[in-house]
Amino acid sequence: MKSFLPALVAVLAVAFLVVTMILPMAQPSVSASPKASADTLKQLEGEFMKAAADKGSEGYMSYYAADSVELPNGAPLIQGKTEIAKGMGFLDDKNNRLTWTPVGADISASGDLGYTYGNYEFQSKDKEGKPVSEHGKYTSIWKKQKDGSWKVVLDMGNSSPAI
Repeated sequence: MKSFLPALVAVLAVAFLVVTMILPMAQPSVSASPKASADTLKQLEGEFMKAAADKGSEGYMSYYAADSVELPNGAPLIQGKTEIAKGMGFLDDKNNRLTWTPVGADISASGDLGYTYGNYEFQSKDKEGKPVSEHGKYTSIWKKQKDGSWKVVLDMGNSSPAI
């Protein structure tokens, strides 16, 4: 029995070492880095703006989730992509040009929610055909969809005084 005891102690010591090395690897990391980054969302903003310039309201709305919400300046909130799209026809008028520049962005630790914010400019023509320019700020909340794409789930903007 005494010759068996040292072998048992050695096996238990090795088992203890193996378990203490493997167990921490089995625990998910709380701070796992998301695949997407703030730069991902800023790049999406550029693609989003190009789609709006090239395809008007259809291109613009292609970046919205079905259950998105719009918080327009000085107007009631609008729920759902279909309802929001009803008010975006102005983007189909070639006299109108909406541009925006993200200033900041961030992604949640879970990697499935993010936001961007920045400045926008809307150029159009008044009834006499004179150029009109409106400036403002915006915030967009982005959510990673089941297919891995990112869509806007909440968008809001407000105008700023002319500089």
